[in-house]
Amino acid sequence: MLLEIIAPDQKVYSGEVNLVQVPGSKGSFEILRNHAPIISTLEQGKIKIVDNKGRTTFYEVDGGVIEAKNNKIIVLAETAKS
Repeated sequence: MLLEIIAPDQKVYSGEVNLVQVPGSKGSFEILRNHAPIISTLEQGKIKIVDNKGRTTFYEVDGGVIEAKNNKIIVLAETAKS
């Protein structure tokens, strides 16, 4: 799956991933390959990314929006930092 995390001032992350876990406004949830299309707002918290090599990375966000469709995930974050 392709993941892009975009903050107002920069593209924070772009790459192929196996798993993304985000702090949704109604609770944390994960997106895996072939997930049903979804759009959700995000709360302040951590985004967990597991890339294709099994490495885990975390990014702090102060809220935003996520869209997942056809194995492409876009996160528009208010702010994001690793």
